Amino acid sequence: MTDFTRRTVLTLAAASAAAMALPRAAFGQSDNRSEVTVAVQKVSNSNTLEMLSEQSNVGARIYTSYAEPLIGTDWIGDMSLQPSLATSWTRIDDMTIEVELREGVKFHNGDLLTAEDVAFTFGPDRMWGGGTIEVPEAVIAASRRALPAFDRVEIVAPNKVRFHNSKIDPVLEGRLASAIGMVVNKRAFLETGDWMAWARSPITTGPYKIADFQADAVLDLEAFDDHWEGSPPLRRLRFVETPETASRINLLRSGGADFACDIPPDQIATVESDSRFEVVGGPINNTRYTIFNKSHPVLANPLVRQALTHSVDRDLIVEALWGGRTTVPRGLQWEFYGDFYIADHENPVYDPDKARALLSEAGYAGEPIPYRVLNDYYTAQTSTAQINTENWRAVGLNVELQMVENWGQISEGEPATRGIHDWSAAASLPDPCVQMPGSWGPTSNGWRIGQWSNDEFGPLSDELETSADRTRRIAVWRRMLEIIEIEDPAYVVLHRNASFTAKRKDIQWKAAQSFVMDFSRHNWGA
Repeated sequence: MTDFTRRTVLTLAAASAAAMALPRAAFGQSDNRSEVTVAVQKVSNSNTLEMLSEQSNVGARIYTSYAEPLIGTDWIGDMSLQPSLATSWTRIDDMTIEVELREGVKFHNGDLLTAEDVAFTFGPDRMWGGGTIEVPEAVIAASRRALPAFDRVEIVAPNKVRFHNSKIDPVLEGRLASAIGMVVNKRAFLETGDWMAWARSPITTGPYKIADFQADAVLDLEAFDDHWEGSPPLRRLRFVETPETASRINLLRSGGADFACDIPPDQIATVESDSRFEVVGGPINNTRYTIFNKSHPVLANPLVRQALTHSVDRDLIVEALWGGRTTVPRGLQWEFYGDFYIADHENPVYDPDKARALLSEAGYAGEPIPYRVLNDYYTAQTSTAQINTENWRAVGLNVELQMVENWGQISEGEPATRGIHDWSAAASLPDPCVQMPGSWGPTSNGWRIGQWSNDEFGPLSDELETSADRTRRIAVWRRMLEIIEIEDPAYVVLHRNASFTAKRKDIQWKAAQSFVMDFSRHNWGA
């Protein structure tokens, strides 16, 4: 790749400087472990490292290197729950879980992990507000979505706690394994005294500790040799922000990076034409979809939204932009849901004639519909948006493609001015009640801001989260999919996301089934 624009050259130079100029003197001469640099499209959307504020795909990529929840996930294997800071967990009853803490775990400041830290992690100063530190409203809302039935943490012993819910939660164990459950150091948090200051430099327990974080530039981590599993395999791990694909690839080729993330399928052959490198990864448990804002006066009509769904040619997107390297899921669900997977659920079929008939029935008269799009925040996002826009226009929809620079511009303005935008959804547990109610139920941000709501869907969402009757919950889930994807569409599913990472071929490392990048001792030299 030698055809550089001026912007590409400047971006590459800046990324190289960040990758090469970071301090190395902190390590003894006898430490022969590798230093690894990862070129990423974005380090953090929120410019914080606290997962209650950094709820994104890019945040998922970095957090497991410096933070840990009570319960881990086998990201490389079968996605099962695994012991982490908790060695065991037991259901006391439908609303209570007892958790046994691992002894001897140290935080990055040297403090030992205790039940007090766990209670604080899930307490008012970090999550709910009403404590001694002011918690941002967005964080409180995120906490309520993540733990909708949470009541309190009871300290049973120095190494044992109980989580009490106010209602039945069939997947509380899985919620404790989520990123927002990263356990934090109580003393360090309180000494910081400010929530956002803490969020930029949290003290946690992961295999690497934060050495430096520069917003929109670099996250520099160094080995935490007092980690409970022993010394990690790398002495230093850097995530360097390199927005353009060409710059990430060239940073890899030049030796400035060892990994380059978010490689589009059409660049895989280019990377692998150099025998020093390979591309790993594939489809992950994340789905790309496009959202419709019901508050927009045109999109308030479900017939118009149905027409939009019948104008999306998913097969074309998968073949033309992904080279057939991913698939189209049956709605916003995943096969590993087991008996919750509704195998006969169908996406709205691509049918331009049906779309035109729906628009006629709706009385649509060509009113403009804004479509705000980031430039390839998601792999092939811009090209996908262009295909969809052309297909929508072909059936008579006056969709206006508006390129924006950041997520703030996606959501700015009054609700009635926002039309269509892109999104993605991930799943880490074999149960839809973690993903769907939090994203689209009554506690969701979309419901709160008037983006989408439905009178029948709301109670069903609550029932899915709280019922202990599995057969009934499956029936509820089926009905929810029918409402939100067919009858009163909140979105249209595009394709299963795929994550491709270019890397040095001599490094033995496996890609996860999510955006998570695992640099622990279990996955280095694997």
